[in-house]
Amino acid sequence: MIEMKGVTKKYPNGVLALRGVDISIKQGEFVYVVGPSGAGKSTFIKLMYREEKPTNGRIVVNGVNLSTLKARSVPLLRRQIGVVFQDFKLLPTLTVYENVAFAMEVIEESPAVIKKRVMEVLELVGLKNKARMLPEELSGGEQQRVSIARSIVNKPKVVIADEPTGNLDPDTAWDIMDIFEKINAQGTTLVMATHNKEIVNTVRRRVVAIEGGCIVRDEQRGDYGYEV
Repeated sequence: MIEMKGVTKKYPNGVLALRGVDISIKQGEFVYVVGPSGAGKSTFIKLMYREEKPTNGRIVVNGVNLSTLKARSVPLLRRQIGVVFQDFKLLPTLTVYENVAFAMEVIEESPAVIKKRVMEVLELVGLKNKARMLPEELSGGEQQRVSIARSIVNKPKVVIADEPTGNLDPDTAWDIMDIFEKINAQGTTLVMATHNKEIVNTVRRRVVAIEGGCIVRDEQRGDYGYEV
């Protein structure tokens, strides 16, 4: 599903964010990406949805070689990948329903299909009764639920989450994790960068630790492994 071979990323300012990374993630896996600040986690995540391009090496996601992917094909790739951000990135003038529907409208899905699917995912994330509300009328946890709904509405095979509970209180963070568990149980591959030690140590999944731009640990049912 996701494969990196010899991936290095050097930024124009000379910072070497990743160096010689090799990893393979199978369909249906749930993987935590952990490590200290500045270790290279965000770069690792951004490479998976072609926000960044590798300096060297090969990245394949769902059969697509991102290293040679033309810029005009990136939107097509992102229809197969759901991305959840720490800061939600919702469109403030659109309702909950419209924010989620927008992801289907850009691929020109029919209105009938959009309505059915949007209500399905809003029910999954527990927001069916808030479909007409604007983001500013929601709590932070509810806004993140909308972001998750938007990320899965097109039934992607991979969901990538970059610190999705970073701005949330502990109880809300657990609510979000319950949703991710449901998504993963449906067969979706989930890769989640996180600093949340309690979640990683409680909901045991594969843990990939990055330090100094290198993978230093890769364990099935691993623990967080860092003091926070």
